[in-house]
Amino acid sequence: MPFSPSKGFDFTLHMRRVCEDMTDRLPVLRHIDLSRVLIGFCQVRKRTSYGLYASLTPMRFEGGRTQTIRRGRRWTVPRYKTPSGVEALYLLHFYLPRFLELPFQEKLTTIVHELWHISPEFNGDVRRYEGRCYAHSASGDHDVQAARLATDWLELEPPAEIYGFLRHDFAGLESKHGKVFGHKLPTPKLIPVGTSAGERFK
Repeated sequence: MPFSPSKGFDFTLHMRRVCEDMTDRLPVLRHIDLSRVLIGFCQVRKRTSYGLYASLTPMRFEGGRTQTIRRGRRWTVPRYKTPSGVEALYLLHFYLPRFLELPFQEKLTTIVHELWHISPEFNGDVRRYEGRCYAHSASGDHDVQAARLATDWLELEPPAEIYGFLRHDFAGLESKHGKVFGHKLPTPKLIPVGTSAGERFK
């Protein structure tokens, strides 16, 4: 259902619809259960063309573990619940207005880029590559794959009403709908595990 200008444009709802269609049409993304992915936006103060456009935050550590040890200290992450009451395994952020200033095809590639970060095991961890650049791959394969999948998705002819809003920049959506709104997600911070924040492990 389209939103009237008086109510504004729910950006995160529409982004979820795009993600749902991508994960439904692209077989390599069907391992993603979007009911366990929170989608939100972060508002950036400066309208610059550089910086983050989107980010995926895993809510588990390597292998899907709920705890990790760093510098001799054990840590965990806060637990976020989805509207349906299940625990979220990933947080997907889009940075506005910066994301909406991208060209249309780059917006699609950015969305797929973040979805492709989700582990094939869907265990709360990221897709991991060999080497130091385990999250993106040193060869750039992650970026190449994301661009290819974005093109593949369009060629599958999803309904234009699902992604049509991505052809507008931020000012264009504001002009058409009156305002742009959605869910704002706090960025999780590591929490020390133990009877005290300073408990250490060997």
